[in-house]
Amino acid sequence: MAEDGRERTEDATGTAKKAKQGGFRTMPFILANDFCDRLATVGFGSNLISYLTLQLHLPLVEASNVLTNYHGTTNLTPLVGGLIADSFAGRFWTITVGSIIYQLGMVCLTLSAALPSLRPPPCAKHAAECQRASTYQIAILYLSLLCTSIGAGGSRPCNMAFGADQLELGARRRRSANGGKAPMWSFFNLYFFGIELAKLTAVTVVVYIQENVGWGWGLGVPTIAMFVAVIGFVSGYSLYVRMPPGGSPLVRLAQVVAAAFKKRKAVVPDPDLLYEDKKLDAGISTTGRLLHTNQLK
Repeated sequence: MAEDGRERTEDATGTAKKAKQGGFRTMPFILANDFCDRLATVGFGSNLISYLTLQLHLPLVEASNVLTNYHGTTNLTPLVGGLIADSFAGRFWTITVGSIIYQLGMVCLTLSAALPSLRPPPCAKHAAECQRASTYQIAILYLSLLCTSIGAGGSRPCNMAFGADQLELGARRRRSANGGKAPMWSFFNLYFFGIELAKLTAVTVVVYIQENVGWGWGLGVPTIAMFVAVIGFVSGYSLYVRMPPGGSPLVRLAQVVAAAFKKRKAVVPDPDLLYEDKKLDAGISTTGRLLHTNQLK
């Protein structure tokens, strides 16, 4: 009897703890993190060509190559970040580490724009030639851009899915409490609204500060915003539903390709002798199992 009472108490404690996690109250932390990420990326990326040519005095062709490489890397790293999150790290820690790396990159960018030793001297008006940024100064720029690209690869592929994790558990809980009826939260509307609002703010307010106040403040504002977002996101740790990694579909796809290549010359046995677990395959065969063929092994 005492053991049964203890088990009920532990179950009630666990249920109460889960009831405090997830839900719409976690959205400010998640949406703010993604908002500041896009604000920093678009605010700098949209005016990067001006920074490279007017502040670092790079030739237009070289500046265009830097811009192309930066955007290409930033769009490629989310594939790696998503693979890491799904395979072993989980979404929360991938977002956290990615945001910290992104913050380091923004700090380096801000310092390179604010400190005279990290950028060439200003070019005099109507000067025929301007002093180009040194190799050391260019290296600082590349390191900063690389950090922001890697950081974006950790946060971007996980923010939306992590937010959906919070609302999915809350929706199940409300559905059980309300007899199958759960309110529809407009998470995706808010998510994309926040992204577009960040872009609008970046190409107006941030670019205005860069052009009229200075690049130190123009990069410092999104850096400070990103710092506040990282602190806020981590501070909501106890509120989040942290789903364990479920495995990456890219890994499963690679396993299927490797197995198919390895068995490309195998003889197909009698289908009745093949081992099949209907219960195990239920999640991937909702519309019925595929028929065995001699072409697809």
